[in-house]
Amino acid sequence: MPTHYFYLIASVITEAVGYSALNASAQMTRLWPSLLVVAGFASSFYFLALALKHMPMGITYALASGLGIIVVVLAGLLFFGQRLDLAAIVGLALITAGIIVINSMSDFAVH
Repeated sequence: MPTHYFYLIASVITEAVGYSALNASAQMTRLWPSLLVVAGFASSFYFLALALKHMPMGITYALASGLGIIVVVLAGLLFFGQRLDLAAIVGLALITAGIIVINSMSDFAVH
């Protein structure tokens, strides 16, 4: 797997950490989760910038956003007891399908 995909995955994971900490921060009133929010998003942008050295901006953003949505939803399910209805499951399946199409069929994506 090319290095830029590792950077993209690191960006998605640190973004999910930031969003999860944001949920735990009680509207940024708890110190440690609030600091984790800042660290998570700063790290996410750093790794995204590294990925952008080798990938087109639009594709990078689309992949990071789609994967980020899926990872944050999974974090909500696992750590915060949030549940999905049928419409959310269908929507996530469509996002996943879009990610697969971009990576497997698009000439615009970097392979």
